Amino acid sequence: MVEEQKDMRIPTGLIPKCPVCGKPMTMNLRSDDKFVEDEGWHEAAARYENFLRTRKGKVLFLELGVGYNTPVIIKYPFWQMTAKNPDATYACINYGEAVTPEEIADRSICIDGDIGEAIEKLK
Repeated sequence: MVEEQKDMRIPTGLIPKCPVCGKPMTMNLRSDDKFVEDEGWHEAAARYENFLRTRKGKVLFLELGVGYNTPVIIKYPFWQMTAKNPDATYACINYGEAVTPEEIADRSICIDGDIGEAIEKLK
């Protein structure tokens, strides 16, 4: 698919199909009623909540490529948790959307660019 893409689009014939119904596969996004929130999802969410609840001291909230499709899942909580914890740092790498609220700007690192390139430079 990568080799055949043009202008960030792939030919329709290369879109994976569901092995059960044959319909085109889509990303699991909170954009419609097809978002999968099954038992495994809830178990992972509980582990994540426990992880966040038990962290103390210095924390880095690293956001990679999160846009404004569903900011209430990662972006806004990261901003809120950074604001509540004076030892926290918020960092984001995002092409065209590397922003932070003024309230946490002094504890934020925003890199406007390609994630892969930014990580290579950080290495």
